[in-house]
Amino acid sequence: MDPVTLRSFEKLSPFEIKDELIRLAKLTAQTSSIALLNAGRGNPNWVATTPREGFFLLGQFAITESRRVMNKPAGIGGMPKADGIAGRLEEWLATHKDSPGATFLSEMVAFAVKKFDFKPDAFVHELVDSIIGDNYPVPDRMLVHNERIVHEYLMWAMCGEPRPSGQFDLYAVEGGTAAMCYIFKSLKANRLLNPGDTIALATPIFTPYLEMPHLEDYGLNVISVAAPQENRFQFTDAELKKLEDPKVKAFFVVNPGNPYAVALSEETIGKIVTLVQTKRPDLLLLTDDVYGTFVKGFRGLLGALPKNTIGVYSYSKYFGCTGWRLGVIAIHRENIFDKAIANHPDKILATLDTRYGPLTLKPREMKLIDRIVADSRDIALNHTAGLSLPQQVMMSLFSLSEMMDEAKLYQKTCMEIVHNRAQRMIEGLGIEVPENVLHDRYYGLVDFEFWANKYVGPEVVAYMKEHIHPLDIVFRLAEDHGIVLLNGGGFHAPDWSVRVSFANLDDEVYSQIGRATRAVARGYRQAFEAYKLALSQAGTKTPAPAAGE
Repeated sequence: MDPVTLRSFEKLSPFEIKDELIRLAKLTAQTSSIALLNAGRGNPNWVATTPREGFFLLGQFAITESRRVMNKPAGIGGMPKADGIAGRLEEWLATHKDSPGATFLSEMVAFAVKKFDFKPDAFVHELVDSIIGDNYPVPDRMLVHNERIVHEYLMWAMCGEPRPSGQFDLYAVEGGTAAMCYIFKSLKANRLLNPGDTIALATPIFTPYLEMPHLEDYGLNVISVAAPQENRFQFTDAELKKLEDPKVKAFFVVNPGNPYAVALSEETIGKIVTLVQTKRPDLLLLTDDVYGTFVKGFRGLLGALPKNTIGVYSYSKYFGCTGWRLGVIAIHRENIFDKAIANHPDKILATLDTRYGPLTLKPREMKLIDRIVADSRDIALNHTAGLSLPQQVMMSLFSLSEMMDEAKLYQKTCMEIVHNRAQRMIEGLGIEVPENVLHDRYYGLVDFEFWANKYVGPEVVAYMKEHIHPLDIVFRLAEDHGIVLLNGGGFHAPDWSVRVSFANLDDEVYSQIGRATRAVARGYRQAFEAYKLALSQAGTKTPAPAAGE
């Protein structure tokens, strides 16, 4: 595709460009023997089966409990009752011991009762009544037992060691997407971020964090704190120094990164902790740690700086449940957000009193986490806020299944899946990549310019940059090879880079994707050789590469 046409796509998100790439790749697949390979989206092609077996079996028991209370011939049951329900579940499972999920459910209830000192009837009733879905969520933020379970899971998934002291309040939401929307909305509504304020983004970064601040809804100024490939995707001291400027109100981080898939090192986290503690105790932090479970011993900012940080987590990738829409917002009970709201001028406090006054007689005592809940339903619909109860049950079962897996066999297997696929692509590319224990391998970022400089030469790179548009890579892969990857430039990664997902395709195709990427590079070299020959025949010397290329 010619550069003029490609320039028309520059303003689009990579996820919108993807639609055009899929169209082209489909045409290629239809007119050749090439199969369409879409590695542009990170939807995993595996699912956690054990907790799902438990979920569907629990639903069958819940129906028996419903009919126990009321059983009308028309197919109408009643609301399950708590008294004695744990014992009835145990007896029912004994008669269904050969059913998939029976062993897990029996062991899961015993595990949770012992670990959290739950009252068996209260815990089992929460599960059964919730899986039926016959009530509004109460409490609206999160079910009581589910919150304690998920809190413990997040201590492992996001916080790591050493475990932070104190407690987090959690809000169960419709995936990480909803978490982002709700947080942005409440930070604005509570005047923690105002139009014209400056925020910092850890780049490269997931595209919505790049796009949302510029919407007229928020009108924020954005600076980048870059994690360059040359520094193994860790922030340099010079980049972190940008956060010392008091005009930078907040710092948003995806950790491990998307698209570059590398977690913050202990050293980098230590530098951020020192910066916050010594120079910016007022800095608001938001960390999105959905890929943390793919890094052994992961520790994020929520664990290191709990009082400054809003944590976002989604179950989607690890458990293969993007369709379930399971996410969590976490805010420590002792946090700088509530203090900042309390310290607003009287005029702003009066405005917020008016906003939240219909919900409480003491709006100034309302915590940010509860304001987020209310804002997510535009205040007036706060009485029906909350994630659906069957979704919260699935969240509990996913969390408990991970806790019960003391050998971490599930985590090891998930990591092996993506590591194996990444290695196949590396072999297809014909390159060597040094081992990095902080690389989650969920995604890969191929810096085409960096790679081409080494493997096809700086002259070819100089030619590419002068005559070829960076988006040509992904369009050529789609048109010539039926392969869909995302352009890295849309994530504020290098323009000449592509993001590949190692989550959503079969193992064997990744070597094919690597070879196809090499073929694109060979095509550029051939074009360069033809260009050089044409210049030679015309009696013109080939322009030398620019300095530094």
